[in-house]
Amino acid sequence: MTEATATAPTTAERTQHLYTFDEFLRFWAEDRPLRVALDGFDGVLTYAGLAEVTARVSAGFKAMGIERGDRIAWFGKNSVLYFTVFFAAARAGVVMVPVGWRLAPPEAAWIIENAEAKAVFLGDGFEAMQERFDGIETVQRCFTADEARRWIEACQPGEFEPAGADEAVLQLYTSGTTGNPKGAVLSNRNLFGLRKASIGQELAYMQTTDDEAILVAMPCAHIGGTGLGVMAVASGLPGIVLAEFEPRAVFDAVEQKGITRFFIVPAALQMLLSHPDCGKIDYSRLKYILYGASPIPLELLRECIAMFDAEFVQAYGMTETTGTICSLPPEDHTVEGNERMRSAGKPLPGVEVRVVDLDGNSLGPREIGEIQTRSSNNMLGYWKLPEATARTVTPDGWIATGDAGYLDEDGYVYMHDRIKDMIITGGENVYPAQVESAIYGHPDVHEVAVIGVPDEKWGEAVKAVVVPKPGHTVDPASVIEWTRERLAGFKVPKSVDVIPALPRNPTGKILRRELRAPYWEGKDRQVN
Repeated sequence: MTEATATAPTTAERTQHLYTFDEFLRFWAEDRPLRVALDGFDGVLTYAGLAEVTARVSAGFKAMGIERGDRIAWFGKNSVLYFTVFFAAARAGVVMVPVGWRLAPPEAAWIIENAEAKAVFLGDGFEAMQERFDGIETVQRCFTADEARRWIEACQPGEFEPAGADEAVLQLYTSGTTGNPKGAVLSNRNLFGLRKASIGQELAYMQTTDDEAILVAMPCAHIGGTGLGVMAVASGLPGIVLAEFEPRAVFDAVEQKGITRFFIVPAALQMLLSHPDCGKIDYSRLKYILYGASPIPLELLRECIAMFDAEFVQAYGMTETTGTICSLPPEDHTVEGNERMRSAGKPLPGVEVRVVDLDGNSLGPREIGEIQTRSSNNMLGYWKLPEATARTVTPDGWIATGDAGYLDEDGYVYMHDRIKDMIITGGENVYPAQVESAIYGHPDVHEVAVIGVPDEKWGEAVKAVVVPKPGHTVDPASVIEWTRERLAGFKVPKSVDVIPALPRNPTGKILRRELRAPYWEGKDRQVN
């Protein structure tokens, strides 16, 4: 090895001065023009091609009268078309608002109207929504996928002023577990800023090498989907885009496209494991599986570690923090299990995390309170909701996550559950995730969700809602006894319901509010 080779800067070091989509696309177009940038069912673009087409589309937005700070929307599945339009908009400071395609038309229309989108782009197969969205007052034009491609082909080169590091480029709407969803406004710096803090840190899983490829399989309307596309362009790597998560498509991407890392939610991991082809796949190229978005039962994690030829990284974050703020590295994962596997890991370089009580006072190790965080990942705010922003972001920049948990003596973050999901029974706090993890290993239980229901004596009672494994039946009494052997008495379910499937939102998160609703009907609030 020559001295020049030994001291050659890494890709991260060569790009540490870059903070915007415009800077990254210009850099990679010069550095690796023929390298694949995006590869999906609807086409392949090299980095030179991506830089060229997004520059034309950026100028095209200006010619259409769409300026920096204006919003555009996407309604459809993941595609090369989506990322082309998004990256082009981001270069010019036009804000992309991806809308979940599983939403009912009135829900999708509400988001588009709330965002005041001037243009809407429809994915393939969603042409029927054109008439619905064309009727929204702010929308100047709604493109079908074919119309969008023709428009892009016709866009002429022109001048546009690149967006700055702190200008908004992406607006993601939160799941809206209560009331209407809120649009979290994210900037270039939010999406790219933490990369610089990781340089020089001994965190191998945060560094990419030039022979990698990143899978984009989660919905683009969520940070776990669009965020992986951003990771690819930040690293100068191919982003392999699946229209949606489907186990066989993931397996094909791993074997045929050379996927080295992907992000997935626990429910999707379960789907991979349950697929009959799972044990037949060559995972030798796969380096890392990142998982997160909801708690994962230890037994499921053990099964995954045993199956996949990859290292596991847990990612903890939220839309308002532009995704990951804490990670549990591979070295803290073992098949046998350990205490740290119950945690969400440690804050990433450049991220601060604290736990506070109801009065905002910082708590000591292992004292449970609300988890708060501060970093360059923190959103600019909620779109047109200054009061909601003020409730979530403190004057000195801390975001209140809404998660209850604690820090241990080594700085690992342990999340119990969403504060609003906490059950108070007889004055004792019960976190559903802990009860669910205890029940998961039951031989007849495939999935479980735990909720609080009204109880005259205790205020609230713990109820488990379970889905049987295929070909199995669940005896509620056996679930109660199984849990009693593993948890304190007040955490044991007082009742068990058996249903065919759990209700979920598009990211795979269990909709506990739908499970709770029948029991709290007619009550002023869902606590007792």
